[in-house]
Amino acid sequence: MQGREILFIVLSLVACFAGLGVVLAKHPIKSALSLVVNMFSIAFLYFTLEANMLGITQIMVYVGAIMVLFLFVVMLLNIGSDRSGMKILDLKLVPAILIALLMFSLISFQVLYPLFGMQYPVADEGFGSPEAIGKSLFSQYVLPFEVASVLLLVGIVGAILLARRKA
Repeated sequence: MQGREILFIVLSLVACFAGLGVVLAKHPIKSALSLVVNMFSIAFLYFTLEANMLGITQIMVYVGAIMVLFLFVVMLLNIGSDRSGMKILDLKLVPAILIALLMFSLISFQVLYPLFGMQYPVADEGFGSPEAIGKSLFSQYVLPFEVASVLLLVGIVGAILLARRKA
């Protein structure tokens, strides 16, 4: 194993544990911060795959903008200070955990088993560059790109209309 592959595995483990932190954290701020760690580790995974443009975009868009928005919403709503008394263990929790572990192991096996004999592909010269992303985005994926832009526009107009109605 080379150092790059070891770094990829370490970053993958960090992303997995940060993802678990997002789901398992009791406090919303801790969950959001775990999501920030997850997004950073995914960005660094892009850097190890030599997709520098995707890594920079991941940091700027997701960590820089969306996570700041999430944190502002969580702080604005003041969620997370509800600490009611001790709760009794729910009997449905044990079978739910067993089923979740079974499903996790089945999916993990299905994902990891084909990877053991896999040869890693070598990236093209322009892989992950702004030019390559622009060419594929505006040639191959122009319809999904336009559909996404229309959906975002509809969401923005809907948010404006909802905000005006309350005022």
